[in-house]
Amino acid sequence: QVQLVESGGGLVQAGDSLTLSCRSSERPFSGYTMAWFRQAPGKEREFLGAQTWFPTNTYSSDSVKGRFTISRDNAKNTVYLQMGSLKPEDTAVYYCAANLRRPILSALRTTSAYEYWGQGTQVTVSS
Repeated sequence: QVQLVESGGGLVQAGDSLTLSCRSSERPFSGYTMAWFRQAPGKEREFLGAQTWFPTNTYSSDSVKGRFTISRDNAKNTVYLQMGSLKPEDTAVYYCAANLRRPILSALRTTSAYEYWGQGTQVTVSS
């Protein structure tokens, strides 16, 4: 079973930057897909970005594009979520997700597309 471990969350101030990591038990292979979501209390889980492999592609969310960036380190089986200009409304639990096959494009930004999930890491942005 795929194991995903997020790290890097914490308490930061508005305007700060923070990078989250997600280590996967799986090495990248054709079709493998990893994504970042977040969920604030009382709100739906929100797509932030995704990374697919072989071929490699990245997918972003318009709501955070320009502030959040997906990157990867294939040798470490790790994807990163680089966050900048953080705002109090970015406060949420941030989750890593993965799927063994590339989801169809229309579903790529939905939670239902991902079979495996990490435990989440809390990001709190103070004003």
